[in-house]
Amino acid sequence: MSKIVTLGEIMLRLSTPGNMRFVQTDSFDAVYGGGEANVAVSCAHYGHDAYFVTKLPKHEIGQAAVNSLRRFGVHTDYIRRGGDRVGIYYLESGAAMRPSKVIYDRAHSAMAEADPSDFDFDSIMEGADWFHWSGITPAISDKAAELTRLACEAAKRQGVKVSVDLNFRKKLWTTEKAQAVMRPLMKHVDVCIGNEEDAQLCLGFKPHADVTRGRTDAEGYKDIFKAMAEEFGFDYVISTLRESFSASHNGWKAMSYDGKEYYVSKRYDIVPIVDRVGGGDSFSGGIIHGLLTLPTPGEALEFAVAASALKHTVPGDFNMVSTEEVEALVKGDASGRVQR
Repeated sequence: MSKIVTLGEIMLRLSTPGNMRFVQTDSFDAVYGGGEANVAVSCAHYGHDAYFVTKLPKHEIGQAAVNSLRRFGVHTDYIRRGGDRVGIYYLESGAAMRPSKVIYDRAHSAMAEADPSDFDFDSIMEGADWFHWSGITPAISDKAAELTRLACEAAKRQGVKVSVDLNFRKKLWTTEKAQAVMRPLMKHVDVCIGNEEDAQLCLGFKPHADVTRGRTDAEGYKDIFKAMAEEFGFDYVISTLRESFSASHNGWKAMSYDGKEYYVSKRYDIVPIVDRVGGGDSFSGGIIHGLLTLPTPGEALEFAVAASALKHTVPGDFNMVSTEEVEALVKGDASGRVQR
């Protein structure tokens, strides 16, 4: 069992029931989630000691967010309490040709205004095997960007493996700001995870892929993966490859490069999609587990892709699947037959 630390913001997610539109609903379904919190939950489900680092208000909504993590086995020892508000995001789930929509209400959240004095990152990283963060965290505020840098530096001092999910969010910052902040942070990163859009917007690398038309040729990534590894010294460059045929139907696979070999995973045809939010985070959780526990990078990639394919069938941000369920899918059991 490994100690895995993630840093980020957990938010209150308010979703329209079913596939209703924002303008027609009279109620919202409430759950909690957010990039690195979702990764921590996945890792906890796989049997690791997963710790989530954030700041949340002392009031009841902040406590509900803490409780949502504890419910699924995530350690909350390093969560600091204070600040005025929990970030919120609203989700309208699309269907067929109508895309899903997200509206953020997260300005001035407790995590966005957290101070470096709130966290002792050397203590937090002590004994850790892995530290994971995403590009969402430095995007929420300059203070959060500083926290991310300090956490990465502490992880490296403690000899901890560091992974990043580039996760560009155009509603949070510009391409110019993203590259100015993210590129210097890459010197701390061992495992770089992203997709074709993230690599381009966060780091300035553009593979040959047409995402909007559902074309993602793995061959187009090979040169770009090699260039990224050479420039930043990554041990692994890993990308999910999503074919977006519609909001309800995606093709899903991934590719990795370890400095020597390229590996392309099996492809999953996911239809109908129940909830794709958190799909990338479930992939990150799967690749962390895989690289820590499985014999080869190829096996780690297959585990991660299968885990994230399953996430598309689960409502909410968190991936509620076990190691055994993922392994069964990796072995080819995609029938969906009732388990009696």
